[in-house]
Amino acid sequence: MPLTDTAVRNARPRERAYKLSDGRGLCLLIQPNGSKWWRFRYYWEGAEQMLSFGTYPDTPLFEARNRREAARQSIAGGVDPGAARRAKREAKDNTFESVADHYLAQLEKHVREKKRSDQTLRKARWALHTYIYPDLGRRPIGTITPQELLVTLKKIETKGLLETARRTKQRCGQIFRHAVGLGHASRDITVDLRGLLEAPTVEHHASVTDPAAVGALLRAIDGYTGRDATRFALKLAPLVFVRPGELRQAQWSDVDLANAQWRIAAQRMKRKIQHLVPLSRQALEILRELKALTGDEILLFPAQGHGSRPMSNNTLNTALRSLGYSGADMTAHGFRSMASTLLNEQGWPADAIERQLSHCEDDEVRGAYNYAQHLPLRRRMMQVWADYLDELRSGRVRLPETVLGESRPAERSPLQRSDLFLVEA
Repeated sequence: MPLTDTAVRNARPRERAYKLSDGRGLCLLIQPNGSKWWRFRYYWEGAEQMLSFGTYPDTPLFEARNRREAARQSIAGGVDPGAARRAKREAKDNTFESVADHYLAQLEKHVREKKRSDQTLRKARWALHTYIYPDLGRRPIGTITPQELLVTLKKIETKGLLETARRTKQRCGQIFRHAVGLGHASRDITVDLRGLLEAPTVEHHASVTDPAAVGALLRAIDGYTGRDATRFALKLAPLVFVRPGELRQAQWSDVDLANAQWRIAAQRMKRKIQHLVPLSRQALEILRELKALTGDEILLFPAQGHGSRPMSNNTLNTALRSLGYSGADMTAHGFRSMASTLLNEQGWPADAIERQLSHCEDDEVRGAYNYAQHLPLRRRMMQVWADYLDELRSGRVRLPETVLGESRPAERSPLQRSDLFLVEA
């Protein structure tokens, strides 16, 4: 006998699960915990199959019957309703958006584990939701063609957001590779788009690189009359040339004055790989003076009135402006460019310079183990660099000793040799 709404509503749980039949394969399964599930039993190719039509009361009796009749019509038409449902579910799981959301969930996990920055996650979500999902989000990821993705990326490019287009392409490449791993795509189609997006203009951080001008900058820093913590940060920046964020978030627990090194923890590095900074005599002197000022705090450079927070990311740039250096002249990040340019000109090995700049390999595993690579040479380089800055500060411009300590060639004209000897700036 068919069920009634009253019978379904009044069905009570028992010690064991039991069924109430509505006929034509549909029944209501009542579980001991009181939940009520609609089940449809049918046969396909001689084997018994079972479909779930949801729970009561979310799925009322009339809706369960409608689903039963739709399933019976599907069977009569030669289509297995269970297989059709699975295919639909798999198609939903295969969309670009579903794969990208799975990728973002992993990225979020890395953020919680301090392996990636929260800013990276926010930017990834913003780009995908703003530019990619509207066009391609509901498409099965394995069916998207390079041409279709290019059309979507070109829409970003036409807005003048060249760097955003480039980074979004890179993010899509990571998602396609994620899809390959999940079995939803056969390859990363972004490799077909190389060279098809307009390259953004690289904007380098303003930096002072002329030796005489570097000397003038160092003397200006010595004359800075603002807050003491800011003055010490300005004096230390050219000696360690780390990223401004890494400098202002420096913690005393990472600084080993006895062994003259600063080991920056991975969570405070851009690439989330620990970094080792050898400390010159000059850097140690600054740090010892600073310790008397902020040594009781966690941070070397706490914000004014907030010992638990680092100084603002604009503090050093504002201080440089107060010294007469505009944003087009010098930035806090420019100390890195200054060191890179002059150290390369002086003949130090590029690998040692790049390692000291923490320009790590794309392979994060290799980078994690190679943070101490070239360390003896880097220790010497950092001390020679600090001595060189002292010379520039004094107003005397010279090229420091060579990497291997060879004597400089003398067979040059005075003009050619002017950068090889101690001369007045």
